[in-house]
Order: sequence, then structure tokens, then C-alpha cells
Amino acid sequence: MGLVTIGLFVLGLVLLTLGADILVRGAAHLAGALGISSLVIGLTVVAFGTSAPELAVSTASAWKGQADIAIGNVVGSNIFNILFILGISALIIPLAVQQQLLRLDVPIMIAASVLLLFMSLDHVLSRMDGVILFSGVVLYTVFLIRHSRKESAAVTSEYADGVEVREEDGQLRWAKNIGFLLLGLVMLVIGSRWLVEGAVMFARGLGVSELVIGLTVVAAGTSLPEVATSIAAALRGERDIAVGNVIGSNIFNILCVLGLASMVSPAGIPVAETAIQFDIPVMIAIAAACLPIFFAGRIISRGNGVMLFGYYIAYTLYLVLTAQHTPAIHSLNIAMLWFVIPLTVITLAIGVFRELRKKNGSA
Repeated sequence: MGLVTIGLFVLGLVLLTLGADILVRGAAHLAGALGISSLVIGLTVVAFGTSAPELAVSTASAWKGQADIAIGNVVGSNIFNILFILGISALIIPLAVQQQLLRLDVPIMIAASVLLLFMSLDHVLSRMDGVILFSGVVLYTVFLIRHSRKESAAVTSEYADGVEVREEDGQLRWAKNIGFLLLGLVMLVIGSRWLVEGAVMFARGLGVSELVIGLTVVAAGTSLPEVATSIAAALRGERDIAVGNVIGSNIFNILCVLGLASMVSPAGIPVAETAIQFDIPVMIAIAAACLPIFFAGRIISRGNGVMLFGYYIAYTLYLVLTAQHTPAIHSLNIAMLWFVIPLTVITLAIGVFRELRKKNGSA
């Protein structure tokens, strides 16, 4: 049973990662040919493509009635995306933040997170909730694409160079990229099934709740494409894609992944009390923290990266200690509540104050 479980889980992760990579390649090349800017590519095509594992896993889990994995996967992935992926990417190279992220995309991410909490207060995401969420991602995507068409051809050609789009015969190129999309989707479907089955066996064998498994192992596993994409983008200097990938993925996870999962679930998706009281509020707080971090200097510095990554370690440690019912959880709570969080708030406030003074001085 142990080898079978590990084998299913590892094979599921491999198929998910490869399938997402193939899917993103096809989608990015198609989008590049259609003329969409670098930031919008990161927010839509790349973000949605790298979130395909979350979509496959949460939808499959909801269909099978494994609600905790469906919810935990999305909430855990969103927390992982900001704290771990942006943290690591910023450590590699400070990430520039465009004005559009501050004015539109980050507020939409925060609003979607708050909407999820509001919908979860009755302890279930109904099919109607799913329709509302999914309608949101359709409107968001249509707006971004229509807006991107107004941008300059120079930005589009810059993105085309970044993803190394090769000039091939038109029909062959389209057929090849559509083939990538279909192959990637097939691999995602199979990989998601194996990953979910392996995760459930882990949960039962270790006596850990499915919610914790979804928030940690499954969430990190399905976020591997985002990790690879954002780190590679940071190394190539494609900072718009690195940041846009994370923000777009988080929006997609809530609106599309949970939207579709709620729609396909026979009786909606039950939401655990723990998720309502702790995990979703943590996700909202982290999303809201992006505003002052992004606003201060319009850059995610290496110092910010250290802070974000440290918070992910603390969050994961909290989940593990809570699951084991260890007395050490009390000390961690005190340290976070009375030292780490206040220090973070003060640091962010100072950064925002300095940015406002700089703006007023230059006005």
C-alpha cells in the first residue's frame, strides 16, 4: 500500500508538471501570435495555464466528494503562490510592479478572496456560488484581452522574443500549438486523478486531515508549474510575467477553479469551519499585504522576499504543529501575534509612508 501510494502521488505530480508545461507552451505561443502584452500574458495565459493542475485536482476532488482537498488546494495554492513563489523570485532579482497591478489586478484578487469568505459563511459553496465566481473570471479575462489589444506592438514583439516564438508556417504552427494544448489537458486529467488518490491515501495513513493535506502537499504540488514559470521568468528578467503569473493564478484559482468545482459537485462543496476561521482569512490577509508591498517603491525587494518566504515557513509549521496537537503551537502563536505580525505591519507602514513622502516631494 505504501509503495502504491507513493507511486501514484509521484506519477501524478510528474504528469501534472509536464502537462502544465506543455499546455503553457502551446497557449503562450498562440497568445503571442494573437498580439497580447507581456503583463497580460502573465495574468491570463501563463497564469491560467499554470493553474490548470489546481483546476484539474479541485474539480476531480469536488466530483468525488473530497471537499477538503478541493478547498484546501485552492486556498493553500494562493498562500503558496504569494509567500513562497514571490518570495523566492524576489530573492533572485527584485521584481518591478506595474501600475495596472496596483490599480486593478491586486484589488480584484483581494475582492475575490473576500467574496470567497462571504460565500463560505454558510459552510457550502453552492452551484449558484460557482456560477457567480465563474462569471467573474470570464468578465475579468475579456476585459484584460480587450485592454491589451490597445497596447503597442513593441510590447507584443518584446514578449514574443521572451518566449522565443519561432516563425513557422501558419497552419503547421497552429496545429502544433493546439496539439500541445490537447496533450497537456490529457496529462493534467490523468495526473490529477493519481495525485488526489495518492493524497487521500497519505491522509488516511498518517491520520492527518484531508484539509491539511490539501493546504500543504497538494497545494505545493499543483503550484510547481507556477514555481518553475516565475523563477524562470525572474532569471530571464521577465519580471512582468513573474509577478503577473502569481496574481493571475490566484484570481483564476478562486473564480474559475472553485467556480467550476462548485458547479460540477452534485451538492456543492462543503467548507470546513477551520478553513472559514483560519485559512481563508490568512489568504485574505496575505492578498491585502500585497498592496503596501507593491506600492512601496513599485518593487518587491529582496527584503520583501525574505519576509514572504519566512511567513510561508511559519504558516506551514503552524499547520504541522496543529495537526500533531503539540504544545509548541502555543509558543508559535505568541511569537507571531506579539512580535512577527506587528513588526511586519510597522515595516510595511514605513515603506508606504516613505513612498508617499517621495511622491509629495516630487509633486
